[in-house]
Amino acid sequence: MRPLNEKLAMDILEAGKKEFLEKGYQGASMRNIAARLGVTTGALYRYYADKESIFDALVREPAETLEQKYREIQEQFAAQPVEQQINHLPEVSEEGHDWMIEYIYDHQDAFKLIACYAAGTKYEHYMDVLIDIEVRSSLVLIERLIGAGYHPEALHEDMVHMIASGLFNGMFEPVRHDMSREKAVVYMRILRKFYTAGWFEILGIS
Repeated sequence: MRPLNEKLAMDILEAGKKEFLEKGYQGASMRNIAARLGVTTGALYRYYADKESIFDALVREPAETLEQKYREIQEQFAAQPVEQQINHLPEVSEEGHDWMIEYIYDHQDAFKLIACYAAGTKYEHYMDVLIDIEVRSSLVLIERLIGAGYHPEALHEDMVHMIASGLFNGMFEPVRHDMSREKAVVYMRILRKFYTAGWFEILGIS
């Protein structure tokens, strides 16, 4: 069933976004969101059950799309023969990360909420989901390289997690600090070069 007042429904989301960006999820309240609009809290409850549902409506689609796309990138890469993986590693990294940073900036407010203000929501550990995808893919690649006769450094899963954490924290750092899209793209390309060179050295394929 469509909302009785679509404009009010959208205004609630906009007011909720401002509330979350100013106070975080835990500091926000339905009462404050209603006050921003000059309506009663009862008006809000006709459209959203609670502040969690407002937060979810603001970030769910971008969050799910980014996660799904990243899974697809890694699954497609993993389906290639190991020699192809080695040859295409820089290109896959470049295309995937370029798409991700552009998509993040296409939905900058949503990812700002996730990166900075999601404590107390189901998105609090969203970045850990992306990191885990990267970790699992990296461990599979390492095992395949060993099977193909390469001699990568022995890496414990904890170390791979640290490397992946650094990558994704770096990717979201421009969003946290409200950097321009142009600067974020440049910084991501430098970061990718740094990690690609490091991985090639660690994997013994430099």
